[in-house]
Amino acid sequence: MVQIRSVKGIVAGCCSVLFAFAASADDFKTIDGKEYKNVTVSRVEPDGIVLVTKSGISKVYFTELPKEVQERFHYDTEKAKEYSAQQNAALDQLRKQREETQRQTAEATEKKNKDAADQLSASEGAQRRRERIQRLQARYQELDQQEDDLLLRIGEGEVGQYRAIPNAGLHAQLPFLHSHLDEVRHEKDQVRQQLEQAQR
Repeated sequence: MVQIRSVKGIVAGCCSVLFAFAASADDFKTIDGKEYKNVTVSRVEPDGIVLVTKSGISKVYFTELPKEVQERFHYDTEKAKEYSAQQNAALDQLRKQREETQRQTAEATEKKNKDAADQLSASEGAQRRRERIQRLQARYQELDQQEDDLLLRIGEGEVGQYRAIPNAGLHAQLPFLHSHLDEVRHEKDQVRQQLEQAQR
């Protein structure tokens, strides 16, 4: 819980430098000649601008744009470096948190497998078997609900990042949410297999 709060703090610090920018359709051309025509600037970040085009969303870094465009959006190299460092720190924190979660999940799975082997031994009575099936069914339902909740949050984060005032905190959590979703689905598959074995 402490790790999650610290990540949120880092993300909040990163996101405080972002601001919404409403603009009418515009044209941009990078220094290497790539053109973005009839686009809208949906967000300005310290290191670049996020453009909405007919074909989708694109981020163009200020280092790719002419000096007049950099000046128009008040590009500051020091702020861009600081922003990049904060983004990297937040991603590193998320990576460490994901690794710790994976380690804990592996340990829990190993323990559950050992418990399953012990409980499903030849001496297991019919009552214990029924109780185990009920526990597995309840756990499967919990994981199913967690999967639905995660899919909803991921959808909100992916859609919300392109709004005029995005939920940047939720967007920054997307890598962790995707990782957690994978873990939930993995455990759900294991529980399903255990349930099938217990019901044989």
